[in-house]
Amino acid sequence: MSEKISLIIPAKNELESLEVVLSEIQGNKFIEEIIVVIDNENDNSVPIVNKFDCRLIIQKKNGYGAAIIEGFKHSKCKFGCIFNADFSFDPKYFGEMIKMSATKDFVFGTRYALNAGSDDDDIITYIGNKIFSFIANKILKIKLTDILFTYVLCNVEKFNKLNLNNNDFKLCIELPVKVNENNFLYSEIPMYERKRFAGKKKVNVIKDGFLISIEILKNFKFFIKNKFCRLIWLYHFFQLI
Repeated sequence: MSEKISLIIPAKNELESLEVVLSEIQGNKFIEEIIVVIDNENDNSVPIVNKFDCRLIIQKKNGYGAAIIEGFKHSKCKFGCIFNADFSFDPKYFGEMIKMSATKDFVFGTRYALNAGSDDDDIITYIGNKIFSFIANKILKIKLTDILFTYVLCNVEKFNKLNLNNNDFKLCIELPVKVNENNFLYSEIPMYERKRFAGKKKVNVIKDGFLISIEILKNFKFFIKNKFCRLIWLYHFFQLI
């Protein structure tokens, strides 16, 4: 049997879809525990979670990123997987992700590789995702084709060592950036994203697009600054010898 994982599910008012998601993954042979992180104790997802064998956590800080960070802090397995509550993530990829974790610390899903795709993308989100992924690849040197897709299997200990601090959707940029900076081993696998079951997307295209742009620029400045500092250090080193 492959090593089992913790499943971290951020959920905010997912009354329509969460029960379908939890029904689908109950008893999955790859899952050791299901951790559902809820926005607040009055969230309409709470009664749904209580029907299933899950750990319910009320997050201390607001936001999608905060839910993921807090979920990993409570994980008891070696690997944890981010899994959305809207039915768009397909559990059929667990086995392949776990297999890859034998040699990788982080396994990222991608919708934009061969044999991958999405039923949930519209033309605006598709173009935006492609542009942000291209920019991150070129200027931040992150070798991923789908920077905004958060279906990720993570080594729990190494995830927590990243000290992530973005509580909102900008976490999707901060995570691969810090994985790359720490020289952790990572790769990606092609996935097909399903159409969400019901309800509305939590992503605001204009607002979140702007915030993601700022996050990329912030990390680019940090990347350039560090690269310049390394060049200065090497210059002084060779001066000494």
